[in-house]
Formats: sequence, C-alpha cells, structure tokens
Amino acid sequence: MGRRALPKIDPELDLNGIFFISDDLPEVFDQEAMFGRIAPLEVEVGSGKGMFLQSTAPDNPSHDFIGIEIAQKYARLIASRVKKHDITNVCSIGGDAEPLFATWFPSNHLHAVHVYFPDPWWKKRHRKRRVLNEKFLRNVQRVLRPTGQLHFWTDVQEYFETSLELIAEVTTLAGPLTVKERDPEHDMDYHTHFERRKRKDGLPIYRSVFEKKAE
Repeated sequence: MGRRALPKIDPELDLNGIFFISDDLPEVFDQEAMFGRIAPLEVEVGSGKGMFLQSTAPDNPSHDFIGIEIAQKYARLIASRVKKHDITNVCSIGGDAEPLFATWFPSNHLHAVHVYFPDPWWKKRHRKRRVLNEKFLRNVQRVLRPTGQLHFWTDVQEYFETSLELIAEVTTLAGPLTVKERDPEHDMDYHTHFERRKRKDGLPIYRSVFEKKAE
C-alpha cells in the first residue's frame, strides 16, 4: 500500500518567514532574523508531517523550534499547519540537515537536537546513508550548548544499539540517559505519527537522551 496523498495546501497561505529551502538560506545563521528574538533553540531532524513540532512548540512558548525535512513537500506541509494554528515559534526547512549542522548552525548554540524514527536503511551497503553517522554526530556535539541534549528514538533495535555504540565512540556526550515511556492522554498524544502507529501495534520503542557536558 502506497502512502496517502498529502493534504492540499491553501495557495493563499503566506508561508514567508516560516518555510525555507536550505539552498536559499542566508549564508550566516541569524536566529533573531528568523524568529524576531533570541530564545533557547531546538532542532528536529527528519520532521515528517510535523506532529512533534505542532504538539511541543505550543507547550514551550519560551523556546524556538526548527524542523528540517529532506522532502520539501513535507516541510512545506508543516509550515502550512504551523501557520493555520498560529504557532509562532516554529520554522520549517526543506533540505538535507547534514550540511546545515556542518557549517550553518553555530557552535554551542542549540538547546536540543531531536531525531525520531530516522530511516533505518536496512541493507548493509546503504547504512552509510543513516543520519546518525560519525560526521553528523560530531557536528551535533559541536552545535549543542553545554548541557544541551540529543534525543534519539527508533523502533529498530539494531539501529538503536549500533548508534549508541557510535555516539560513545565519536563524541563525549553523557548517556544514554533513561527516557520513560508515558501513557498518551488522547489519540494524538504521541511524539510522532510513527510512534503512534508502532505503539498501537504493540511494538517496542527504543528511546535515549544524551547530554553535552558542562564546560
């Protein structure tokens, strides 16, 4: 069964200042220009349809959130939903997160990085394409501020275990710290659509948090 078609986006919606294409971003990161303020900044890599951003940002109005989604149509959908719900502390970027972490985000700046249910790239010859690779993880450590956190969840035990080993090998992030599973308060009270589907099927979710050591 193929994926459902994405909902149509109202062409009258003004997504200026909410939706960005990575190739069109200014050369130098400027959080104040994006959000009109400087606040603790959290970044989600692989935002999908945006459930995490849409549920978390309104509950944390003192923080700003950036979602990076390689599929531009999904990134634009997120921006349209943010606009419709008048969520003012979210921006959506369509593009590859890796070069943004390599050169765009400044060092010691991010409050948190969120990576939920990334593509496992099942075949061994494809695993180099996994987002949690050595280069990306080193850059996560670089851009996190002291005590900033990396949140990583997956439903693939092999991906979870090998990623934890790699994090320990190439970074000095403290962890993994325990993340307790909580019962949802309503049918959409999940981090992502993927978590919702897997938990409804009774499948395990592997959760971890890592923290950058204070200087």
